[in-house]
Amino acid sequence: MEESERTALIAIIVTFLLFGIKYTAAVISDSIALKAEAFHTLADLIAALTVFIGLKIAKRKTKTFPYGLYKIENLISIIIALVILYTGYEIISEIMENKTIELRNMTAAAILMLLSIIIALWFTIYEKKIGERINSPILVAEAMHGRMDVFSNVIVLLAVLSGFVGFQLDRIAAFVVVGFIARTGIQMLADGARVLLDASVGYDTLSKVEKYIMDIPQVVELKSLTGRNSGRFKFIEADIILKTHNLDKAHYIADTIEKNVKKEIKNVDRILIHYEPLQKDEVIYALPLAEDGVSISSHFGEASHFLLVVFKAKQKQAVRTEVLKNPFSSIEKGKGIYAAEYLVQKMVDFIIVKNGFTNKGPAYVFADSNIEVIITDAQTPQAAFEKLGLQFEGRISAAENEESNI
Repeated sequence: MEESERTALIAIIVTFLLFGIKYTAAVISDSIALKAEAFHTLADLIAALTVFIGLKIAKRKTKTFPYGLYKIENLISIIIALVILYTGYEIISEIMENKTIELRNMTAAAILMLLSIIIALWFTIYEKKIGERINSPILVAEAMHGRMDVFSNVIVLLAVLSGFVGFQLDRIAAFVVVGFIARTGIQMLADGARVLLDASVGYDTLSKVEKYIMDIPQVVELKSLTGRNSGRFKFIEADIILKTHNLDKAHYIADTIEKNVKKEIKNVDRILIHYEPLQKDEVIYALPLAEDGVSISSHFGEASHFLLVVFKAKQKQAVRTEVLKNPFSSIEKGKGIYAAEYLVQKMVDFIIVKNGFTNKGPAYVFADSNIEVIITDAQTPQAAFEKLGLQFEGRISAAENEESNI
């Protein structure tokens, strides 16, 4: 049995106990207020039974309801909200009656009401804590309802105690409680309706999902991101552009995003990711440069500079160049990985090197980012591009081009 179901079952037992205590107090005291409160608790017992049934069937999926019956929780929370509002009406009706009844056994009735208040207050705190932890709107709604019951119980207790001093304070205090009841009921009604009408999930949730998506290096752009609640669960949908044309790779990236989001955000039932490959008008080649600034370095991570050359996607003629200083060439460990990640951020498509990265960090970085590594035995960028059938002319000076931009 899930924690939500166990909590709902405890609620049924506690509510039945409270009904017994209040009804006993009503019988021994002849208090109409206590009798009304007892039957109000009986209505709560029916609501608690409805909550338990709702939790039992909300998670089921069928051919008719392939996305589950999660919204039953929100539907029931709306019903509970209406019960809360009706409770306010009951109290108002009780206030408007002018009957004066002589109470008896007031001490015993007061003790029983005090006991019911303690039990109800303890359970509302417990139920709200569980509901917030498992993100169950139906348990939180029931806890809020129970909190209003505590106020109602206090009003009835005051009505009983006022008989000891000859005052009738229950009418004044009841008006105050009705205000709280109406506010709570309307808020719950609005929250439940928002979910039933597929309102968006909160901004904080969408911001977290956006971060987890954009943390993936292969994601170039997040075109759209939407989400909706269904009961305690969330459904997320995203349109992204990936830097890959490989379908297996794209599927792996989508799975990775889904796992990351579900791990970090509670109660995400499904993430639907639409992905499409990046259509580039230009492709960027990168090469590590030696200290002379004109030849290809044999050591990728230790290269002083990187040469970036831009080609039109459908042409073989270079259109722009840029020389970047390698900011990681002097660090002791991990310089190759840091340099690879640096070039990934520059949206590089191809890396030309003299030595491969077999079983080394940069190889995994480039593979994850769908950057192709080309091994060449050429000594200069011009010769390397010539072997690839690409036209690249001109002598590049690192010192003169460090501030240039592609």
